[in-house]
Amino acid sequence: MSEKLQKVLARAGLGSRRQIERWITEGRITIDGKPAALGARVTVGQILRVDGRTVPAHAFQTQPRILLYHKPEGEVCTRSDPQGRPTVFDKLPTLRGARWIAVGRLDYNTSGLLLFTTDGELANRLMHPSREIEREYAVRILGKISDAMLTRLKEGVMLDDGPARFESIVDAGGTGANHWYHVTLKEGRNREVRRLWETVGAKVSRLMRVRYGPVALPPYFHAGRSSALDEALTAALYEQAGLQSPSPGKTKIDSVKRTQGRGRQRQRTEISRKKSRVSKRRVGHRR
Repeated sequence: MSEKLQKVLARAGLGSRRQIERWITEGRITIDGKPAALGARVTVGQILRVDGRTVPAHAFQTQPRILLYHKPEGEVCTRSDPQGRPTVFDKLPTLRGARWIAVGRLDYNTSGLLLFTTDGELANRLMHPSREIEREYAVRILGKISDAMLTRLKEGVMLDDGPARFESIVDAGGTGANHWYHVTLKEGRNREVRRLWETVGAKVSRLMRVRYGPVALPPYFHAGRSSALDEALTAALYEQAGLQSPSPGKTKIDSVKRTQGRGRQRQRTEISRKKSRVSKRRVGHRR
């Protein structure tokens, strides 16, 4: 079946649909060597190029995958690191005909929930500031925090890249010099949580993301482990991104199996009926 060109390229993670529509009008995209037109539809097997570069075949993959990963401290969120440090992609399941796209990033010294998907459009939507998807962090602070400091962080402070604030701050307890808080944000700027606390003179001794939108880090889900999202959470993510959730592939397979099973049952019933008729005729003939 054919699909709109901008939808295929957005799913491959090349850009948003609006960006791709602009590239089409600028003549930067070709289909089988010919300039693409707005509204064009494409099918599997056609050769798509953006700025002369061939789009990989996985762009046509319609059944996306979403993965939850518990990032440990000491991993970077890039595919390769010049310093040779381990990356978050090292432990992910190997894909054929597709690639994992990270939904946002976490700092080298930050642990917690990371989402990966093969759907580039979903990843772009989930990261875009306009969606205002809530992120929740568990943060350990070294030193005493006053009510005035917490109020200031919720009302808003000025950072180098603009104003910022926590949507909520919940006291999570602690002992000694360290104290835990759960904070929420509706954006994902670089080191934003740490920088916010630094504006009130607080030092973050540990930071972990525990939720991204409707997806929370499961309890006892150890660092370095990954797991596929279930259908309910997948649908919830697509809803938050403002996209239609893809129908689960297993449903069609299961319905086919059930249909085949009912067909075989009908065949067995008809055969048993015929055998019964034949046996009755034979008994009648003997009499």
